[in-house]
Amino acid sequence: MKRARGFGLLEMLLAVAILGILASIAIPNYQAHVLRANRVEGRALLMDAAARQERYFAQNHRFVRVSGQIDLLGLDALSRSGLYRLEVSAGDGADGGFRLVAVALRRDPECPALTLNALGDRGPDVRCWR
Repeated sequence: MKRARGFGLLEMLLAVAILGILASIAIPNYQAHVLRANRVEGRALLMDAAARQERYFAQNHRFVRVSGQIDLLGLDALSRSGLYRLEVSAGDGADGGFRLVAVALRRDPECPALTLNALGDRGPDVRCWR
C-alpha cells in the first residue's frame, strides 16, 4: 500500500483559517501605522512653515497671513509627497499672529487637519502629534 503525499483538505482549511486570523489582526494595525507615518509629513510641513514665518517676520516685521502668499515663505503649498496641503490664516491676539493648517489630502478619520499657531499650540488633538 502506498502512502499519499501532500496536504489533505483538513490541513489546507486549517492553514487558511490561521492566515485569515493573522490578516484580520495585521491589516488594521498596518493601516494605523501608515496613517501615523503620514502625519509625520504634515507635522514636518507645519514646523518648517512656522520657522519660515518667524524668519519672514524678523526680516519684514509682519507674518504671511494669506494662503495665496505662501510662496513668500519659500514654500510650496503641498508637502513633499503631496499628502498635505498648507493653509495660512491671520491669527487673533490670542494665538500670536498666524495660524497654520496642514489639511490631509488622503483619508485620515482621526486627524483630517493638523494646526499650529505662532505660540506653538498644536491641534486638533495631542494624539495627532505623537
